Amino acid sequence: MPSLFRFLTVIAVIVGVVYGAIYALANFVTPKPREMTVTIPPDKFQKK
Repeated sequence: MPSLFRFLTVIAVIVGVVYGAIYALANFVTPKPREMTVTIPPDKFQKK
């Protein structure tokens, strides 16, 4: 039984670290707005 508790503790720590990293990325990193250009081929405008 102690190995089960050790396994669950390791999994809980890993999940906590991943959750903390996602939280930090969502709240402390601000994306830089920039222009975006998408080229659309002319044949996409023709009706079939």
